[in-house]
Amino acid sequence: MSLISRASAPAAAHTTADLISALLRDPRRPGRRDLFTPPRPAGGSSPLPTGPTGLGSSAARIPARFLGHALSAADATAAGSAVRERSLRLPGGPTGLGSSAARLGGRTPSSGSSPQGPVLHCPPAVRDDPALGEEVNERLVTWAEEVGIYPGQLDRVRSCDFGRLIMLAHPETDDPDRLLAAARCALSEWAVDDHYVDGEVEEARPELLGRRLAIAHSVIDQAHLPRAYAPQLEEVVRKDPVVVALRSALDNLAHYATTTQMRRLRHELAIMFVAYNQEAVWHTARQTPPVWEFLMHRHENSFVPCMVLVDAVAGYELPQAEFADPRVRRVFTLAGSASVIVNDLYSMGKEDPTDFSLPRLIAVEEQCSLDEAVERTVEIHDELMHAYEAEAAALAATGSPALARFLAGVWAWMGGSREWHAGSARYHTTAGTA
Repeated sequence: MSLISRASAPAAAHTTADLISALLRDPRRPGRRDLFTPPRPAGGSSPLPTGPTGLGSSAARIPARFLGHALSAADATAAGSAVRERSLRLPGGPTGLGSSAARLGGRTPSSGSSPQGPVLHCPPAVRDDPALGEEVNERLVTWAEEVGIYPGQLDRVRSCDFGRLIMLAHPETDDPDRLLAAARCALSEWAVDDHYVDGEVEEARPELLGRRLAIAHSVIDQAHLPRAYAPQLEEVVRKDPVVVALRSALDNLAHYATTTQMRRLRHELAIMFVAYNQEAVWHTARQTPPVWEFLMHRHENSFVPCMVLVDAVAGYELPQAEFADPRVRRVFTLAGSASVIVNDLYSMGKEDPTDFSLPRLIAVEEQCSLDEAVERTVEIHDELMHAYEAEAAALAATGSPALARFLAGVWAWMGGSREWHAGSARYHTTAGTA
């Protein structure tokens, strides 16, 4: 079940839907807004470095706060220690993903549990500009009609309010053109899922999925065929609205992103296509994946392709050496996994018991109730979020100002996504569960 399917599906009637509704609509945001460096307001500019920059260069610099853009090493260590100390107090038995079965009999509340129920550990949204979100949303729907995706379902696309999602997730710019560029990329990516994988727009053809994804990838990483054969590929491309949308979105993004930033997105999309093939195997073979495999799938099929545009949309570039550093890659993908787990929780409040989601798979594997599976899912989400807090703070203190800004932007993206899911839940929840 894709993001648009989850967003537009009717609310479920089971009791767990009430728990999910309360969880997502809960106004509490335990995560700090200013974790280590708040995103710069729209229109701000980056200061020039005052010395050597990049991971590993901290010893050559005079301890400073990068003119307000990052914590000092001592501050980051203290902040990271506080987060680690808070998270390390939680387990009451075996820990780590995969050890949940050993704790089932004596599960302790999640870090965000309260008398009112579990609370997702997430920061608040940095800004909310409804008018800006509406402008982006309307222009996005117009573009979807132009390229031909979601025929006959544009009202459904409009109701999902993806323009609001992008506005909330990218608070460093108030330029609707830049936000629309990100929104086009996102919707074209989700169209691949809806048109090819889930069969939400057209009949799913699992036996053709590999071929269709390969052709789609030929415009993501442009295929260069001999002159005699290139027109045949182009003819196929122009007849497929999903591929047309992908090409259009990437061509437009190139006005705002560097070649390096474009390459990053192409890489993330290739990974996502691998995950789509994995999901197709589950459906065609009627397999129920174990939790560990689904979490691996969520590592590959998450919001990372959207989040990778944080710096491009904001108008700066994170140096490739830092972006490619394994430590940065780890926290970045942790953020992607945590964000998509929120979407998995969101799907539990919708009418589709056949949808693969983390809570449902936990319930099957651990033989527990759906309510217990939801609490366990919150624990997993919070584990990832606490890890991001601690590790990103340390990286921000030892890396360049651009890295601190990027990690802060990712944190803001998670807060904006969380807020969109809360608002979308209110919009689509029936009166009986409001």
